[in-house]
Amino acid sequence: MDTDTRHIVVFDGVCNFCNGAVNFIIKRDPDGIFAFTPMQSELAQALTERFNVPNVGVDTFLLIKNGRCYVFSGAALEIAKDLTGLWFLFNVFKIVPRPIRDAAYKLFARNRYKLFGRADTCMVPSAEVRARFVGIPRT
Repeated sequence: MDTDTRHIVVFDGVCNFCNGAVNFIIKRDPDGIFAFTPMQSELAQALTERFNVPNVGVDTFLLIKNGRCYVFSGAALEIAKDLTGLWFLFNVFKIVPRPIRDAAYKLFARNRYKLFGRADTCMVPSAEVRARFVGIPRT
């Protein structure tokens, strides 16, 4: 798969909330414009280096779209623009200054394991959505 033609979402593969968010996106992306890779993958590490993303950790949420890297709340809002339904309306939150949006995102991210738990390993996608995942070994 050519990773330059799809929007790549980099997420924490062991976070239950993040895995739920990936499933949420998949259900609202019938054209399959989004592909996914866990932060724990070599592809994610290569992308963070390529786009010079500072302070990369599992709290970092990225979207690579059209050669540009979006992080934290910017990534979430950019994803919402491309989902079916009225999710694009969340972009009204762009009126909130990015440092404030990102601070709220980071506060949530720091507490997401306490709120939603975590898995011991990265999620294993079902056969029907496996093609939507990049940078992970196929078995």
